[in-house]
Amino acid sequence: MSLQLVLDYVLSPIFFHGAMMTLLITVTSLFFGILAGLVVALLQEARLTLLRVLALFYLWLFRGTPVLFQIIFIYNVLPGFGIRLSAFMSAVIALSLNEGAYMAEILRSGIKSVTRGQRTAGLALGMTRAGVMRHVVLPQALRIILPPVGNQMIGMLKTSALVSVVAVEELLLIANQTASANFRYFEALSAAGIYYLVLTTIFMAAQAWLEQALDPKRARARRKAKPLVERLTAAADIR
Repeated sequence: MSLQLVLDYVLSPIFFHGAMMTLLITVTSLFFGILAGLVVALLQEARLTLLRVLALFYLWLFRGTPVLFQIIFIYNVLPGFGIRLSAFMSAVIALSLNEGAYMAEILRSGIKSVTRGQRTAGLALGMTRAGVMRHVVLPQALRIILPPVGNQMIGMLKTSALVSVVAVEELLLIANQTASANFRYFEALSAAGIYYLVLTTIFMAAQAWLEQALDPKRARARRKAKPLVERLTAAADIR
């Protein structure tokens, strides 16, 4: 065991590149996964039966098969149909589609938590259904879904290690290749573990900050804490 070698790996450009690739895959897949999940969650609330059936089929397919199977399928099978994608694109598409299936359920539960009475009130005020969803439902649902979304973000960070199977040079693949050259697995994997812990800590801190920022009690407290002069000035500007 060599702590100096662990430090050298942590500070090496190749490990840093692998960590940044892992971060890029995680953030990109999570972004598109949230978009896919939002679309599927809204389709589940659609009036047309066909749309609801399509949403259920999507959930059944991507929640019922392993994410590793999905990565390999997209990378190896799609070229047979003339669709050739890079390893990175195949990995992001597979992770995004898989994440979308789980995000759909998280988002749907958040949307369902907003009472129907609030939606009815928004419609009574002349808002469109899209306007009610954007200005009434989603802001409230966001505060509810943030903790499980944060958990999914951390889960995605660890799931991204599976893309090494299609030779995407993410952190775990870099660590494994480095260790294979000199059989110093402890040092290489320890360096990778440090990067994973650092990234996870950043995600957890960001989640905690967002939860505090979206807390309505804290927002009211901040408004009350404003100096009297600022409040009077703001009121004058409104008039």
